[in-house]
Amino acid sequence: MLPDIDSFHWITVGVSCLIVAIAVILHYEVLSRLHRFLDTTRMGDRPRILTLIFVLLFTHIAEIWLFGLGALYLLQTPELGGIAGMQNITLFDTVYLSATTYTTLGYGDLTPTGNIRFLYGTESLTGLVLVTWSASLTFIELQRQWQGMRRKP
Repeated sequence: MLPDIDSFHWITVGVSCLIVAIAVILHYEVLSRLHRFLDTTRMGDRPRILTLIFVLLFTHIAEIWLFGLGALYLLQTPELGGIAGMQNITLFDTVYLSATTYTTLGYGDLTPTGNIRFLYGTESLTGLVLVTWSASLTFIELQRQWQGMRRKP
């Protein structure tokens, strides 16, 4: 017989899945539009790569803030968990924890407890996938640039 899963678990799972979906869709839309822009622009190599890098960084920062806002929302309900090492939970604290989780850096000074651990676990996986996706696009753009350099005498 399966253990009884209370409604607080489902709230955490639902909010986590929603945030992951929003982050992935955001990432897809930004990368899709960025790739199209880079294909149609007549920018030089340096501005192309700098544009790519800055857009990707700001997209990752937006996703980190999305998870931080989601965590702050969930933490308003004590039954959903807490953050060990934090007395008064602020937006900047949840964004900081989100950044260390998204990047899988994990300093360890703040630790999620209770159901909210599910959000941070899915954030870590999501961050890993989205950072890798960004790295792939960056590699493709750099490869195009390097191939173009070899053709020039």
